[in-house]
Amino acid sequence: MLSRTVTFNAIIPLDHISFGKEEVAQQKPLKTLYLLHGAFGNYTDYLSGTRIQRWAEEHNLAVIMPSGENQFYVDKPNRGENYGAYVVDELVEFTRNMFPLSHKKEDTFIAGLSMGGYGAMINGLKYHETFSHIGAFSPGLMIDQIIARSELLSVTGWSLDFYDNAFGGIDTIKDSDKDYYYLINQLIENKQDIPKIYLPIGTEDFLLESVRGFKSFADDKEIPLTYIEDEGGHEWDFWDKYVKNFLDWLPLDEKGNYLSSGNVAE
Repeated sequence: MLSRTVTFNAIIPLDHISFGKEEVAQQKPLKTLYLLHGAFGNYTDYLSGTRIQRWAEEHNLAVIMPSGENQFYVDKPNRGENYGAYVVDELVEFTRNMFPLSHKKEDTFIAGLSMGGYGAMINGLKYHETFSHIGAFSPGLMIDQIIARSELLSVTGWSLDFYDNAFGGIDTIKDSDKDYYYLINQLIENKQDIPKIYLPIGTEDFLLESVRGFKSFADDKEIPLTYIEDEGGHEWDFWDKYVKNFLDWLPLDEKGNYLSSGNVAE
């Protein structure tokens, strides 16, 4: 898909030892979250910026964190850069072959923050037969501004040339698989299930108004959206809180009380 080596991190909770129990329950295929980083980041971001490893182990959840560079997780086949297909077609298949992951749609989720929130949104909608739930934390839902070549984009520090390159041409976005409005409308038109969406945004986040625009669209279409505005900016303190809340929202196993070298009773 990308014609080169790409790195990812994986949290695979296989070695649980339960307090007060001599036997560990038989391992079943793991529910799995594919978690996409934001701009300027890489596959290590969530391990350093959140407590995702602890929470994944508590919920018996596998978490796969790939590197997406600064390419918005979109496909650009004319350039040999198919980041969406890499995450969904290649990485999902590869990790399911490597690890004991569930192959069921209801056990497979995708999420991301900022740029990764946009990537999770479009790929979760495009590959709705693979993912049952989408998490979009402070998502970069800015296609209206990008298509309009708005001066508001200057807050990101990126030029229009950058967006043109990242999306394989700004004029290719509208009514394509890079357009979340189009993808939702297609699912509705074809009477297909839309994945459940969890979308938190900070009230001090520069993306707030564009995200509110998406919420208005979602309300009009009556899609399954859990929308939250809370105090905070475009920052790890906010994402750490809402990654945890997202996991609590997902249909995961109940939290276990497991022993590890770093276990500290609360």
